[in-house]
This record gives sequence, structure tokens and C-alpha cells, in this order.
Amino acid sequence: MRVLIVEDETSVREVFRDLVTALGHEAIPVESAERGLENLQHDQAEAVLLDVRLPGMSGLAFLEHPEVRAAGVPIVVVSGMASEDEARACLRLGALDYLRKPVTLQRLTVVLELIEPYARARRRAAHREERRQAPRAPVSLAVRLVSDRGTGSAGTCTQLSALGMKVRTATRLRAGRTVRVGFAPPDAGGPLEAVALVTRVDGDGAALWFMDLVPSETHRLASLVTRLLDA
Repeated sequence: MRVLIVEDETSVREVFRDLVTALGHEAIPVESAERGLENLQHDQAEAVLLDVRLPGMSGLAFLEHPEVRAAGVPIVVVSGMASEDEARACLRLGALDYLRKPVTLQRLTVVLELIEPYARARRRAAHREERRQAPRAPVSLAVRLVSDRGTGSAGTCTQLSALGMKVRTATRLRAGRTVRVGFAPPDAGGPLEAVALVTRVDGDGAALWFMDLVPSETHRLASLVTRLLDA
């Protein structure tokens, strides 16, 4: 996983670089939010460790930037002067977590383990050919959506595949974020729950990519979609 480290203090940036590298990831250290934005514009990073207090563009301004929000890259904020108000602001703007410096190797390990499924799912979702290989069946299924903030809402699945679904809901979903989706496929297998990445939002609804289904559940959905398309 390519981890962008946005930190203006050289010594701290080098520590994060060494920790990220020690955990088997590729570190991309930059000294400013402006340089971090350039990296995201070239779609190089898959995750971001972001300092809040930066010269020039602040970490909060970085989180608010339209191109950052559109990129949907998972971001973890790190601050040496943590406050509840600042933490709430960062989380409200889409940060996955908020850490207080100094960050230990153990804590960073846990954080990167959290981020990696997001990055992996985004990589898979980027391969349009792989998505086209998954047949989609038109359906009308009630779904229950729970955001990563814990907010629940109702929706309707209009297309189902073994890898994801298309959902219509009155709740605003944002590409790059995750939701927990619960639904009952029209077979005898009982309800399913999955963490899903929102890969695209358009006029027809939101496209969700299942991140944590086990092989037996994916096989079940593939068999169901085949039967629905053959019916």
C-alpha cells in the first residue's frame, strides 16, 4: 500500500516514513499539504497520514479540498496538539481516525490494518474490466445502510452482482466512503451483511463494492444472479 505522509517536521516525517516502511508499505513523505495535493492529483497514494498544523494549507483545508474529497482516499489525521473540537472537525470532514503524537508502532500498525481494506477495495474497484466480468441482475430488494458514523437509513437495491450492488436511497452517499449494508437475497440462504465501499454515485443511485464477503457468500450471490438472469 502506498501511504502519503504529509508532515512538515523533518524528524517526525522520517519517523513515520520508517514506521510505514517497517510495516511493509511504501512511504511517500511530503512536507506540505500542497505537495500532498499534487500527489493525489496524480493518483499515486492509496492512503494518507496527515498532520493538521501545516504551513500554508492546513490539514483541515486539505480535508475540505474538492479534489481530496473526490479522490476518496482514506485519511488518518495526526496531531501533536489534539483537541476535541479539532478531532470532531477532522472526522466530520471525512478522516477515518484522529491520532495524537507521538504515535507508536503498535498504534500505527492497527491504523494501517484498518486502512488497508479500503485501499485494496479501491484498487479492485478501479479495474473496470473486473467489474464488467461480474453479471448484474435487476432486482428490487430492501436494504439497510449504516454509515461509518453509525447513522442508519433505508434503501432499495436495484442491481445485484456477486461483488456488489446498485442502491437507491434518500441518504447522501459519498464515493470513497464505506457503509455497512444488510439485505435478504431472494433465496433460502438467509440475510447477509457486508461492509461495502461506495465506488460511484450518479443519477441512478450509488454503486457499492462488497469488501468482506467470504468465498461461500460470494458464490451464493453469483449462483443467485445466474438464476435470476436465466429466469
